[in-house]
Amino acid sequence: MEFKEYYKTLGVGQSASADEIKKAYRGLARKYHPDVSKEADASARMAEVNEAYAVLSDPEKRAAFDKLAQRRAAGQDFQPPPGWDAGFDFSEAGSPAGNDGDFSDFFNTLFSRAARAQRGQERGGGARAQVRGGDHHARISIDLADAYQGATRPLALRQAQLDESGNVVTADRVLDVQIPKGVKEGQSIRLRGQGSPGLNGGPAGDLYLEINFEPDPRYRIEGRDVAQTLPVAPWEAALGARIEVPTPSGQVEVNVPAGSNNGRKLRLKGRGIPGDPPGDLYLELELASPPANDEKARELYRTMAREFSSFNPRQQMGA
Repeated sequence: MEFKEYYKTLGVGQSASADEIKKAYRGLARKYHPDVSKEADASARMAEVNEAYAVLSDPEKRAAFDKLAQRRAAGQDFQPPPGWDAGFDFSEAGSPAGNDGDFSDFFNTLFSRAARAQRGQERGGGARAQVRGGDHHARISIDLADAYQGATRPLALRQAQLDESGNVVTADRVLDVQIPKGVKEGQSIRLRGQGSPGLNGGPAGDLYLEINFEPDPRYRIEGRDVAQTLPVAPWEAALGARIEVPTPSGQVEVNVPAGSNNGRKLRLKGRGIPGDPPGDLYLELELASPPANDEKARELYRTMAREFSSFNPRQQMGA
C-alpha cells in the first residue's frame, strides 16, 4: 500500500498551522476543481487534495498520521504497525461527504469506521469491537405557541439506507418529539439514540433537531423577545384606554397611555418566550381609523376637520 504524503500534496510543512493548511487547500481547490480547472487530471488531483485536507484539518487524524509518518520505512510498501491507533477516536471518521469510497485505500485502511472496527476485532482476539453510530441533524418547524406552552409533535423523517442487495433506498419513520417549554429559534433538541445504529452492537448515535418557527404575520421574534402590532382607535390613543389584547400566552389587559402616537411601543416585561430570564413582549401601536362608509360617518369626519383645522399632521415634514 502506498503511503500518502499529505503535507506534500497540500504543499505545506509538517509544522503548518491550521490556518495555513486551510489557505493551501482553498488555493488548490480553486486550481483543480473540475468545474473551473482546465488541467487534464483535475478530478484526480482534486480527490487527492480533498483527502489530504480531510486528514490534516482534523486534529485527531493529523496526530495519528504524524505518528505513522515517523515509523514508516522509506522505499517500502507501507503497512501500519499493530496498535498504531491506540488512544485515537475515529468513531466519526470518514470523508467530508460521508463517502470513504472517494478516497484512497491508504485513507480507508487507516481512518474509516469499518477499518477501526476491524482493527479492534483483531486486537481483541476475535471479539467484535463496538463502534458508536453517527449523529443525524434535521430541522423541525413549530408554532410560537409551542415555545410558550411546550408540546408533543409528530416528526416524519426520511432516511437513506442499503437494502439486502446493497442498493440505496429511502425509508420513512415517524417520531413523537417533545417540544420543551421556552425553546428558542435555532436551538437544537437532542434525541438520544435516534441517529445511525452502531457497529457490532455499539450504541446508536443521536438526532439533533434544529428549531424553526412557522412564519406568522402577527409576530416578530428576536431571541426570546416577541413583538406584535396592536391596532388602536384614535380616541383610545388620544384619551387613553384599558383594552384586551390576544397574545401568544393568552388574553392580556393592557393600559394604553393617553396621548399615545402611532408607532409607540408598550413593553410587557416577562411576556415573551419563557426562560431564565424570560423574554419581553412589545406591542407596537398602530392607529386604525373607522371607515367613512355612510353619510353619518362622513359628517363626523367633517366635524373633526372643522374642529381640528389648525392640526397639521405633516408639520414635521416641513409642510
